[in-house]
Amino acid sequence: MGALHSGHLALIHNAAKANDLVVVSIFVNPTQFNNAEDLKRYPRDIEKDKSKLQEVPCDVLFFPEVSEMYPEKVESLPIDLGGLDIMMEGAHRPGHFDGVATIVSRFFEIIGPDEAFFGEKDFQQLQIIRHVSRALGFKVKIVAHPIERNEGGLALSSRNELLSPEDKEHSLAIIKNLKWARKHQHELSPVALTETITANFKNGPLALEYVEIVNQENLKKIETWQEAQNARIFIAAHISGVRLIDNLLLF
Repeated sequence: MGALHSGHLALIHNAAKANDLVVVSIFVNPTQFNNAEDLKRYPRDIEKDKSKLQEVPCDVLFFPEVSEMYPEKVESLPIDLGGLDIMMEGAHRPGHFDGVATIVSRFFEIIGPDEAFFGEKDFQQLQIIRHVSRALGFKVKIVAHPIERNEGGLALSSRNELLSPEDKEHSLAIIKNLKWARKHQHELSPVALTETITANFKNGPLALEYVEIVNQENLKKIETWQEAQNARIFIAAHISGVRLIDNLLLF
């Protein structure tokens, strides 16, 4: 959605290594925002983005207007998301993934890519796009890219541009708690891990929205390690009106 950073550029480099031609889309999609103020505040600087794209192997920039992507009415299509949208981001941002599925499907129809690259920071989105691609019969390989982080470990995000240096420092609490969970997973149950992390955020500068441990394949909540496979922990939190998300594979 623009406000490109080194995480986006890494995606582009990966795409170029595996393909003869790279198309980059930039579109702040209104249907995936359930908060009008969040949509208004979302960082936009297309000229800066174009300058960054000149430094990477981008062959085509697809930069449509809202009227092109939604010629009749700005609304999401009814797409079955296989139940992958009912927890975490879906529970806290109603309609968000309907908007994501709609716009990604339209991009796939227009561009017809062989491969599409998405970052693991938006891991729930990644799994939903995989599901939608299969369900709608798109002949595209969905390629995941590991989360890119700054030197302190903060996950790179376009929203980081809205943070002060002090906010960024405080936001490192997210990755610190994710790593703490991975270190102590053999000592505590999933429930105890999430309860401890919830307590860690109380009275701090970040307002915790949720912490969840789920099976990364079906995104179902894990209650005990005996039932766990492919466990991944997710955190969403707010600071200075900016919403941040991150996740980490436990095992």
